[in-house]
Amino acid sequence: MAQHISCFNPGPAKIPASVLKKAQDEFLNFRGTGMSVVEISHRSKDFAKVNSECEERLRKILDIPSNYKVLFMQGGGTGQFAALPLNLGRGENPTFDYIVSGTWSVKAAKEAEKYGKVNYVFPKPAKFTTVPSQDTWTLDSNASYVYYCANETVHGVEMVNPPDTGSVPLVCDMSSNFLTRKVDVSKYGAIVAGAQKNFGAPGVTVVIVRDDLLDLTSPKCPIVLDYKTTAANSSCYNTPPTFCIYMINLVFEWIQEQGGLEAMEQNSSVKSRIIYNLIDQSDFYWSPVDPLYRSRVNIPILLGSLEGNKDLEALFVERATAAGLIGLKGHRSVGGLRASLYNAVTVEDTERLAKFMTDFQKEHSK
Repeated sequence: MAQHISCFNPGPAKIPASVLKKAQDEFLNFRGTGMSVVEISHRSKDFAKVNSECEERLRKILDIPSNYKVLFMQGGGTGQFAALPLNLGRGENPTFDYIVSGTWSVKAAKEAEKYGKVNYVFPKPAKFTTVPSQDTWTLDSNASYVYYCANETVHGVEMVNPPDTGSVPLVCDMSSNFLTRKVDVSKYGAIVAGAQKNFGAPGVTVVIVRDDLLDLTSPKCPIVLDYKTTAANSSCYNTPPTFCIYMINLVFEWIQEQGGLEAMEQNSSVKSRIIYNLIDQSDFYWSPVDPLYRSRVNIPILLGSLEGNKDLEALFVERATAAGLIGLKGHRSVGGLRASLYNAVTVEDTERLAKFMTDFQKEHSK
């Protein structure tokens, strides 16, 4: 009998078992076509139905207003680092405000510098463990947009509440906490999210963009990154990632069946509390992140002290992997451990991890 696996990978990540089973059952004969979903034409009525179902489900889940377009694009979040300034920059010499709170916003800002002037709204800190109070920020009222990453996957810093940017459009990369809680889409000019963490397989990126921002595209923007062109062609200007769109459609269906974002948010809160409560009651496990900005979905953990213990952490990962707890090694740039508690990770998976952590502490604490 195969060992039970609890997958805590940071992305690609766990997909609900029922979704994988349905995809398996339909793989050789998609909806009676006699073809696999990876064989049907993206111009066919069969795929057009998948595409429209996918958009309709997401609109219902997030309650997306009618004056927003939903796009299914390629290139991941990294592609959007270029797509955002190329599509939303105002004028020949645009400026952009960037809230830099971790690895991914650092990369996003660096990419945006190729296409305009980037204003860092606060100085880069020595370590990414918190977000300075907004009353210390320097925002540019003439900026094309204000960018932030809602959840920094590497450092475990999450900004749950959107910042107040006045009349300047707010742009957000929600790749790692997308669909884990309710979001007021109307507060944003654009939202981008890669699928491979909370809602599907790698290869498709969701972009939600307000209609009035679609006429700003730079003439230098590659057509494959062009929001207006993508919207005008129902995300099918070129061959889209058909299987990936099919998969996120199944995950959206699963989210609806589970009770929507209310259920996702409740489960996310329960799971993160299990791990943080264990950390806070321990002098063996340590969280480096300001409690006000602790991520619910990516939890960095250090062993022994806030400086960590590389040997002990390596042993933890080795033992955990042998026990069927997969993906707990911290990012190579920060070390330590990291537990990623995305939507498909169950409370039972999280309790397994907590029990292992408790047992490991008993064996190795001094």
